[in-house]
Amino acid sequence: MTKFDIRLEAAADAAALSQLSAEAFGPGRFARTAYRVREGVPPVPSLCLTGWLDGRLVGGVRFTAVRIGEAEGGTLLGPLVVAPAVKGQGYGKALVGEGLKRARGEGFRLVLLVGDMPYYGRFGFASVPPGQIALPGPVDPARLLALELVPGALSGTAGQVRAHAP
Repeated sequence: MTKFDIRLEAAADAAALSQLSAEAFGPGRFARTAYRVREGVPPVPSLCLTGWLDGRLVGGVRFTAVRIGEAEGGTLLGPLVVAPAVKGQGYGKALVGEGLKRARGEGFRLVLLVGDMPYYGRFGFASVPPGQIALPGPVDPARLLALELVPGALSGTAGQVRAHAP
């Protein structure tokens, strides 16, 4: 019988999470636009979660506070990482679900991410209308997704995405 626990990320988890990200995304991950948004700004500590399977770290998710244009109350989900050996077993889904619940509880209005609709659509993410939100680099418009934690949050939000410390 396996036991999966979700915990807040601790400083001691950093090396293992970095290794998981390297395995999952490779060395080019730092050049991706979503990484560039987060660069130099710490994620929201209460939204940095780790997944533990039988006492072994197998995944993690982070959220970074962002402004979109001049609007605050947004967060950027990512990275979400799950150890390749346990992908497809629901651990990423559990981490995202818990993170979204906590983001809503902390008063965030909108969650953005760059990802695949077949995966993130199950959480309620939808495509951002082309041209409404800009990231500091190239992004396939079909992969720019948003989830309103407060109804109407996306319709009143437009502009450049910038990370900030909450």
